[in-house]
Amino acid sequence: MSVGRLFPVVVLTAVVSYPVYSGTELPAITPGGRSEPVVISGRWYTRKQVVRGRKLFAVHCAICHGEHAAGTTDWRKSDANGNFPPPPLNGTAHTWHHPLTVLRETVRQGGVPLGGVMPAFAEKLSVQEIDSIIAWFQSLWPEEIYQQWYRIEQGNRLQE
Repeated sequence: MSVGRLFPVVVLTAVVSYPVYSGTELPAITPGGRSEPVVISGRWYTRKQVVRGRKLFAVHCAICHGEHAAGTTDWRKSDANGNFPPPPLNGTAHTWHHPLTVLRETVRQGGVPLGGVMPAFAEKLSVQEIDSIIAWFQSLWPEEIYQQWYRIEQGNRLQE
C-alpha cells in the first residue's frame, strides 16, 4: 500500500482520537488514545491538572487521606460509631471501582452518605478544582488499575 493511500486513514484517526477539550466539560476518552491537550499516559487529565491537584490535595485532603493518598491501613473496618476511615486513593483500595461522576459527587457531597465522615467540598472547591484533585490521585494509579477503571468509566458513559 502506498503512502498516499495511508494518509487519509492517518488523518481521520487523528481527528477521531483527539477531541478538543476546553477544560470545562469532560473530555472524550478513546481506547488506546489521548484527549487534548497532551495527557499523561493516554489518560483523561492534563499535566497541569495533576500539578494543581497535588497542591489542592495537600491543602484539603491529605490531613485524612495522607500526603501520598495512602489513606489508613484499616480502611475497611468501621469505627465504634459505625463510620469508615479514609480509604487509600492511590489505586490500592476501591476508588478505582467508581466512575468519574461518582468520584466527583463523593468529593462534592462528602462521605457521610457512604458511611464515612468526609466533609462535603461543594462550597469550598470548584468543579475544575475537584477534577484536578481526582486527576492527581489517579496519576498515582498503576496503568493496570487505571485501565480497569477506564473500562468501568466507559461502561458508565454508555449508560448515561
